[in-house]
Amino acid sequence: MSVRLDTLFEFVRRGFIEPLSWLGGLLVAFLRSLTSSLWRFRWRVLITAVLVLIVYGLYTHPPFASVRRGEVLVRTDALDGSVSVYTSGTVLVLPGIHQVRCYSVRDQVYRSSESASATGAAPFQSVEGLSIGVDLAIRWTVDLARLPQMSKEFPDNISAELVAPAIQGIVYPTFARYSVREIFSQRRTEIQQELFAQLKPKFTAMGLVLREVDIGKVDLPPDYRAGLEKLLAEELETEKIHYSLQLKEAQVKQQQLEAEADKVRRQTAAEAAGQEQVIAARAQEETMKHILPFKQKQIEQRQLEAEAEKVSRIRTAEGAAEARRIEARGEADSRQKLADAEAYRLDLVGKASAGQMEREGALVERYPLLIQKTLADKLSDKVQVIIAPLPAAGKFIGSSLLGDQSVANPVENAAATVTSQLGGSR
Repeated sequence: MSVRLDTLFEFVRRGFIEPLSWLGGLLVAFLRSLTSSLWRFRWRVLITAVLVLIVYGLYTHPPFASVRRGEVLVRTDALDGSVSVYTSGTVLVLPGIHQVRCYSVRDQVYRSSESASATGAAPFQSVEGLSIGVDLAIRWTVDLARLPQMSKEFPDNISAELVAPAIQGIVYPTFARYSVREIFSQRRTEIQQELFAQLKPKFTAMGLVLREVDIGKVDLPPDYRAGLEKLLAEELETEKIHYSLQLKEAQVKQQQLEAEADKVRRQTAAEAAGQEQVIAARAQEETMKHILPFKQKQIEQRQLEAEAEKVSRIRTAEGAAEARRIEARGEADSRQKLADAEAYRLDLVGKASAGQMEREGALVERYPLLIQKTLADKLSDKVQVIIAPLPAAGKFIGSSLLGDQSVANPVENAAATVTSQLGGSR
């Protein structure tokens, strides 16, 4: 057992105590060397420490502040208490001398944390003692003209510490003077105007500018809502009946007026028709006074026209008869002249034919072969005839045309030639 304890102690001494004592010696030697070095360069170390502290101070508390868009920067001098307002740029801020605060110049909206649109609670009370929830939105902003004066009095959270108490001190009593129905529908605009009129001077006194007061959704108590809906339904039904009765009365009046108008229209139409008939009768009477002489004149004119037409027809008939007689005489004369001309023509034609026949007889008598030629010409216009006497036995057919005078009977030869030509043409 003792051997084991000795071994353990030896292990602890070698493993922990001796290394720790060695490290402690090194640390003491390092501290002595560092202390001697720092003492030797004590001014340099002091200056470096001061510079480090200054840099750290400038980093944690920078001497410049920038004005962001939509904000205004208010710098307060702790020495003389002067206040400067900056709307843009970079501002010098000395730590311990200047105090800087930023305010938003945009419109901010205050809404009650217990409004109708937030939690559905009913923080406001009406004159009947009923709890209602109203979505109230109030838009405001800081007054830049009074910001240098009021910035010292402004708390860190203006909305929670200034705006909310001022609004609650006016809104609750105002709603308590009106009934639920007036808040819900009838006098909502009036309540908005009253709240605006009461809050505006209070905001002005705090250095703020009130822009607008809006009343949005109104949450009614369930029982009141049910009763109101029932009442509205009954009122709507009553209004419907009332308007129905008014409509019926208007319809009755309209029918009465239409009947009266129809009566007056009929009377007027009857009177107008009577007057029209009277005027028409008078006009007809006056017209007949002028028509009768006119009719008489028309009858006389027609008689004269008939007599004139009769005379005209007689004269036309006489003229037609005379024209027929003249035409008959002209026709007779014309026929006589035609007959004389035809007789004269026949006489001349006979004389010409007789002369021609006499000439042809003399020619045929002189030239008997013309009979055969004429006969051949009458048979066909394609037949060509050559009149020549027949050749002697054993001679050429055209020897007679060449001047052979040995043919004794030329007429027979010509007839034979015509016969042979006709046979060849067939």
